Amino acid sequence: MAAARAAGHRPHPIRQFVLKTRSRCNLACTYCYVYEMADQGWRDQPPVMTPATIARAAQRIAEHATAHDLSRIDLVLHGGEPLLTAPAQLAEPVDAVRAAVAGAAPRTRVTATVQTNGTLLTRGRLAALAAAGIRVGVSLDGGLPVHNTRRVDHAGRPGFASAARGLRLLARHPQSYAGVLCVVDLDHDPVETYESLLAFAPPSIGLLLPLANWSDPPPGHHPGRTPYADWLLAVFERWWHDGVRRTRIRLFEEIIALLLGLPTTTETLGLTPAATAVIETDGSIEQADSLKSAYEGAAATGMTLDTHSFDQLLDHPGFAARQLGRDALAARCRACELVDVCGGGHYPHRYRAGEGFRRPSVYCADLQPLIRHIAAAVQRAAQTGARAAEDPAPVVPAAEAPAAEAPAVHPPVVAS
Repeated sequence: MAAARAAGHRPHPIRQFVLKTRSRCNLACTYCYVYEMADQGWRDQPPVMTPATIARAAQRIAEHATAHDLSRIDLVLHGGEPLLTAPAQLAEPVDAVRAAVAGAAPRTRVTATVQTNGTLLTRGRLAALAAAGIRVGVSLDGGLPVHNTRRVDHAGRPGFASAARGLRLLARHPQSYAGVLCVVDLDHDPVETYESLLAFAPPSIGLLLPLANWSDPPPGHHPGRTPYADWLLAVFERWWHDGVRRTRIRLFEEIIALLLGLPTTTETLGLTPAATAVIETDGSIEQADSLKSAYEGAAATGMTLDTHSFDQLLDHPGFAARQLGRDALAARCRACELVDVCGGGHYPHRYRAGEGFRRPSVYCADLQPLIRHIAAAVQRAAQTGARAAEDPAPVVPAAEAPAAEAPAVHPPVVAS
């Protein structure tokens, strides 16, 4: 770390804090990175974050916001399943952080989201969350029961009906609706998956590549094939050429933003430094949860709220490596013309046992055609728009006009 700092690499403050208010879940999704993959540290965590831990987290977050004069921080209530908490207590972590930040850094705005599987959404919980200004993101693998066969409870019973009921309730409260996260499943038709999700009126859809790496490749991974690009591009074509933009798709908007040289806050693409810290139920400070898919202890730092500040986390070698941008990438990635957009791909996707993370993404072959296809679509839209500006006759169908506009950029939501 001393050498990196001497070379001019400066730490970037943490702007998103994930509070693991619950370490247990009412579902047992078969692909869950917390419970079913390499890291089983959840077994040693207390089921619930105590009020004392919440208070200490609030103090540490306020301390960090003050030290770096942050204009905004984002809180994510996570788990496990955070809605296992009683409605009257749901907002307590957010209230504690807001109070601490207001006292120490009054110019810092605090936004909050809860990421849930949706099965426990009720009118009472939605009312409590709305009253506290906490928006709701829901994880779902498609809008039909067949898409969600891997999202089951501990007895193997499907969770879709309860999640769908919760989402229908949430759709009646658009001011509280953050969006839906959906893991790409090659077994299901991409356009059907996308259009079925639209039935729940999500303002945003996050299409997530399955957490995988070179030692544990994703389903359907074969040299010379690009099944995930094919799946995502089928959705892109449907979304891009739709007559009405019915939702935002974060992955596509992030690629477009990066192609246009706009800033994004994603860690899954581009070279934006990591800026997320995770606080476990016992008060330990960890890196992004997604690292748990790589190996046991990959997200651990050995730090706790009682013994370390978030500034000390910035100097942890694992965290700092995710802030180095281009310098942390494999030589092949640094030489690639797509590096500013791809950024080497999502950090956990680069891992190979015995070699670490200095490799291209296991999805490299998929990311290249995906980015190139979207770049070509944006270029065609820009050229068509330029011709339309020169010609008083309308030459662009109304459905295509918004496509050339720069996408809105928004904070990331953490998967559940």
